[in-house]
Amino acid sequence: MGKSLTNASYETGEGFLDAMKGALATTSQLQRESGLLNHEVTLENPTVSLEETMLASVKSNIAFQVTLQSRNRIVQAYTDVMNMQV
Repeated sequence: MGKSLTNASYETGEGFLDAMKGALATTSQLQRESGLLNHEVTLENPTVSLEETMLASVKSNIAFQVTLQSRNRIVQAYTDVMNMQV
């Protein structure tokens, strides 16, 4: 019988915490890149296009929104569990 996804994730050490750390690192990197491109466009660097900068900004915004919504759902799930009657 094949391994379930949870068992495979557990055995390789890839857990929820690792996934969240990776998501936060990716979001941080996208925000950093967006900020750098925005700064270069502001300085009128001819090698950086406005389209590239706007695309980086949209990617950064989407990643931030996903991270924020994930946090909200985690907090809500924690609150629900803590309010359960045992």
